[in-house]
Amino acid sequence: MIITVANQKGGVGKTTTAINLSAAVANKGNKTLLIDLDPQANSTMSYVDPRSISRSMFDVLVSEELGFNDVIVPTPLPNLFLAPSKIALAKLESKLIGEMDGPFRLKDKMKDAASEYDYIFIDTPPTLGMITVNAMVASTHVLVPIQSSYFALEGTDDLLETIEKIKARPNPNLQLLGVVITMHDKRTTLARDIHAQIGQVFGERLFNTVITKSIRLEESPAYKESIFTFAPKSSGAMEYYSLSEEILSRV
Repeated sequence: MIITVANQKGGVGKTTTAINLSAAVANKGNKTLLIDLDPQANSTMSYVDPRSISRSMFDVLVSEELGFNDVIVPTPLPNLFLAPSKIALAKLESKLIGEMDGPFRLKDKMKDAASEYDYIFIDTPPTLGMITVNAMVASTHVLVPIQSSYFALEGTDDLLETIEKIKARPNPNLQLLGVVITMHDKRTTLARDIHAQIGQVFGERLFNTVITKSIRLEESPAYKESIFTFAPKSSGAMEYYSLSEEILSRV
């Protein structure tokens, strides 16, 4: 199962969700891979020292010689592996546009390695460009984090349209796994109203688990840890564990 975590809006908790969901699933004994396709490389920096990375997903996607397994590194967490990113990935868009196999580059590279993992999570940049398209073409499911804010639903029509376009041709098996509300402040009336509004739009696709605002979730990447080792009794740990249970039950 390959899950792309995507939303073209920045600051909605994509990386936090990718980091902690992959950790939660790995903690259950599943061999799990986290692919960092965001040029900001925040998923990479959350688990390893970026200075120790000599080759990244950029090298895999532009080189014919380099294999997918050549860049995968272990993380400190048992059962969790990482395909790292570097800022060079920002140059990938211009290199793939116009290429016949542009949208399929990641899928082709992963072809032999994907079966080695029980679950694969892909962290994507806050755009609907060629990198995110590559992720969706290679995936079985898309998970959409939506921040609990006034502009929460802005742009979601474009995201859903992109998913439908990819289902129409390059990946007819792609499914919308669901939508998760993130950075939620349950104390405010506005947040509760937005929660209800998102529920009206997405219905059963909205996960029951809500990820609330948490200082611990913001701090854990600085210590190169998931929330489960950094603050295992925190609300963030309990919520991402609950979300992982919901996800596994849906698939």
